[in-house]
Amino acid sequence: MKALYRSRLLSGTAFLILVTGATYACGDFLEGAPQGALDEQTLANQAGVEGTLIAAYRVLDWNNGVGGDWGTAASNWVWGDVTSDDSYKGSEASDQPNVTDLELYNWTTGQAESYLNDKWRGSYEGVVRANATIKLLNAVVENNPAEISQANQERIRGEALFLRAHFHFEAWRMWANIPYYTEDDTDFRKSNVGVDPVASILSDLDQAIQLLPATQNDVGRATQWTAKAYKGRVQVYSGDYAGAITTLGDVRTSGPYALEQDFSRVWTGFQQYSNGPETILAYQASANDGEPDGNNANYGERLNFPHSGSPFGCCGFHQPTQNLVNFFAVDAVTGLPLALTDPNWNARDANLDATASAAMALDPRLDWTVGRDGVPYKDWGAHAPGWIRAPAYGGPYSAKKSAYESASGAVSNVGWVNTQLSSMNIHIYRYADLLLLLAEANVEAGSLEEARAIVNEIRARAGMAAQGPGTSSSNIAVAINDPSTTWADYQIGLYPGPWTDQAAARTAVRYERRLELAMEGQRFFDLRRWGIAEQVLNAYLAVEGTRRPFLTAATAFTARYNLFPIPPIQIELSRVEGEDRLQQNPGW
Repeated sequence: MKALYRSRLLSGTAFLILVTGATYACGDFLEGAPQGALDEQTLANQAGVEGTLIAAYRVLDWNNGVGGDWGTAASNWVWGDVTSDDSYKGSEASDQPNVTDLELYNWTTGQAESYLNDKWRGSYEGVVRANATIKLLNAVVENNPAEISQANQERIRGEALFLRAHFHFEAWRMWANIPYYTEDDTDFRKSNVGVDPVASILSDLDQAIQLLPATQNDVGRATQWTAKAYKGRVQVYSGDYAGAITTLGDVRTSGPYALEQDFSRVWTGFQQYSNGPETILAYQASANDGEPDGNNANYGERLNFPHSGSPFGCCGFHQPTQNLVNFFAVDAVTGLPLALTDPNWNARDANLDATASAAMALDPRLDWTVGRDGVPYKDWGAHAPGWIRAPAYGGPYSAKKSAYESASGAVSNVGWVNTQLSSMNIHIYRYADLLLLLAEANVEAGSLEEARAIVNEIRARAGMAAQGPGTSSSNIAVAINDPSTTWADYQIGLYPGPWTDQAAARTAVRYERRLELAMEGQRFFDLRRWGIAEQVLNAYLAVEGTRRPFLTAATAFTARYNLFPIPPIQIELSRVEGEDRLQQNPGW
């Protein structure tokens, strides 16, 4: 069922306005529409606590329907892709100029601030809702101990702690210097000085691991394994590679996750593959559930479909860069990334359409990631030039991972340009990401052969299928050497061993993360935590500016961009007796 709960983190008060009071034991726990306004006394029961918890999950994609905007999309496409070398804002220059300022590293403009403030508000909206769940649970247990069983108390608390950790992590990897809120806080104007958010995130995750069950009846809910997998993610981000090897290694050995059998099942609208073995955490999109505007669907991605000449009708944002497309070229002999051996891998400056690529050796993941002219776009027919809104501005390519299949039946029946909306889930964290984080930790710890085995596991799966003709659901995916794939010579090779050079192993793992997770909102955060954002992005701008002239207006990437500026309005709202409790990040 769906729940709606609004609160705001302004000067210290969170308000409960609306939440469902219906039964919570539904097959998909996010299905159904809000069913009425309730006061806090009415919520003081198990149904009320469960509804408040569901409201916290809802903020995983805090979209326009509940108060946010594209800057709070579950996929982080604005923050992880557009600010990196993976994608342009796309569309046309006059649409969403806020994102253009972010793309050009003009992060102090009012337009950029509006998006930054949405992301801040969205992150802490999730924190507030998670804490509201814990507070309500505590009150119900105190006043009516028999209302909620001990097992359900532990499960609910564990889920809320997990979500609180996730939302703080989202804020931490944006700004690093953030306040941390718990259910005991009454003044929401906390300082970010001298705070160790990572320690608090890990503490919450450790508690969640202890409290949560190994499995849940409702798909999409956090489990013990979700929390443990997420803990390993935080450990890698914070540089605790030894801890990450232990944590992620346990998940790999004993956990419930596995790679999907082929890439076509990773990003898909087909419900039989939704929440498959690769899903660790995903926004559970819901279409045709009674919400009149389709706001419970994958709203945060609705701009990111081919434009009006396509079956989707709008809006052409989140377009892959030429740099990214070129990166999928492979050595025709080894099947390994061409970028490893050829310094001219990025030389191509023309549309890589089906004719141009017919004899090229390409990683098959290119055509699961990028819409290219003449190549089938899942099962919607061949991508065509008329699908692009302004090719001189955003280039000739379209985002593809977030597009549902025609045969999936996932499309929404309601909403402005309803074909942009679907019930296709949005991955926030998936098993391939976890494996590559584990490989990274092994490289940094010197276990190079373990890292090679993991990377080869990812590459072997990538070689299981390629984009096929897509004339029906049965041939969206075909073998990579199928004669029907006349638009590329798909190849993917495994890394021979042994790996003995740590620097070379590090490069191989980082390249694999880009190939596997391209356009999934991860790239910019990876570049920053690796300490190579300045080097990579300035080199990218120097070349890509010759391809997309608007990029010549970009500000050079310097050390201050390693953290986003805290929205000035949030600093103003933190003021107590003339003192700003929130301190701005260095350089801003």
